[in-house]
Amino acid sequence: MFEPVHGSAPDIAGKNIANTIAQIWTGAMMLDHLGHPDAAQAVVGAIEKVVEQAKTVTRDLGGKAGTTEAADAVAALL
Repeated sequence: MFEPVHGSAPDIAGKNIANTIAQIWTGAMMLDHLGHPDAAQAVVGAIEKVVEQAKTVTRDLGGKAGTTEAADAVAALL
């Protein structure tokens, strides 16, 4: 139920270039569904801040960060 609809992207698997935001966002959706709206909003807020700052976003969003760096940036705000 909580998986990004774009699929698993096997063509870029293991290359550290995938945008992880959709996967993280589905975690927020799951938290909300399970009755943790404050935690869900914290995750969404962290995503929004990372994208707004655009310092650690992946190439598809115009940045230079890898998957790990982008995910770590969101996690650091939580």
